[in-house]
Amino acid sequence: MLAVSTSIPTFEDVQDAARQIQAEAVRTPLLRHDRLDEAVGGRVFIKAENLQRTGSFKFRGAYNRISRLTQDEKSRGIMAYSSGNHAQGVAAAAKRVGTSAKILMPADAPASKVDGVRFYGGEVIAYDRARENREAIGAEIAEREGRILVPPYEDPYIMAGQGTAGLEACEQLAEQGVRADLVVCCAGGGGLIAGVGLAFKALQPEARIFSAEPEGFDDHRRSLESGTRQRNSRLSGSICDAILTPEPGSMTWQLNQKQLSGGVAVSDEQVLEAMAFAWRHFKLVVEPGGAAALAGLLSGELDAKGRTSCVLVTGGNVDREIFARALDLA
Repeated sequence: MLAVSTSIPTFEDVQDAARQIQAEAVRTPLLRHDRLDEAVGGRVFIKAENLQRTGSFKFRGAYNRISRLTQDEKSRGIMAYSSGNHAQGVAAAAKRVGTSAKILMPADAPASKVDGVRFYGGEVIAYDRARENREAIGAEIAEREGRILVPPYEDPYIMAGQGTAGLEACEQLAEQGVRADLVVCCAGGGGLIAGVGLAFKALQPEARIFSAEPEGFDDHRRSLESGTRQRNSRLSGSICDAILTPEPGSMTWQLNQKQLSGGVAVSDEQVLEAMAFAWRHFKLVVEPGGAAALAGLLSGELDAKGRTSCVLVTGGNVDREIFARALDLA
């Protein structure tokens, strides 16, 4: 167990999270396809987190955090802010443990994600992601109503919970007698890639870990190059809504600056092509942000030739219009 909420999680916390969520989270498959291997010139394994409960990895961290609330905290309810996937994970986890959830979501969030939150009983409050500060609004509501704030990544239980996806991937690779040379994972605030990094650095430390982000929103890549956290100049303008954040989280950066080997930026067109590839060859429905890591590998920016790569496909909550654009490329 973590001693305080500001602690930086360890691999032991990821293992503890795996035990905590075992009965509720899906152990998602690790997939391969000859077409993908041929496209990059090496072996590629996809961790299909779009098949996770609520359609993304976010349920892992949300349930790890919310399931640890005391009865008093449950009676007060939860406040969260999210572009959609954390929102759905929080709403589903809150329903499972018997508490209420209010969730701040961008006014331009995909309708499928808003509908998902409401399906699980969450109350949606809209805000303007380009002009308003969600952290400030969320903190004000939480304080005023006495709710427990459950942030999308700046929380050790959230980070450890997301890391269970990496732990599972390591275990599944080991079951096949395989070790990864490259790990590619999308990065928004950095909670998932930080947790995944904890797992791989403990179990397959030789693996090099790379972030994948949209062009113009590659704050992790630039931060790694400069050695200090870099901020994006804008907060909207890419189809990858799930991973559009202002800058790397302060907690997540403490792990990512040590664990990551670099980053890659991908265009919206490359993301759509990756979505089409996943649908055509894996029969997977993947949202733009969830396809960023696959796009990063398919782009050729990372040298995967003759190597074994593990790619996290992180979400499948996509609106019809965007998915139709991807299918046109297939």
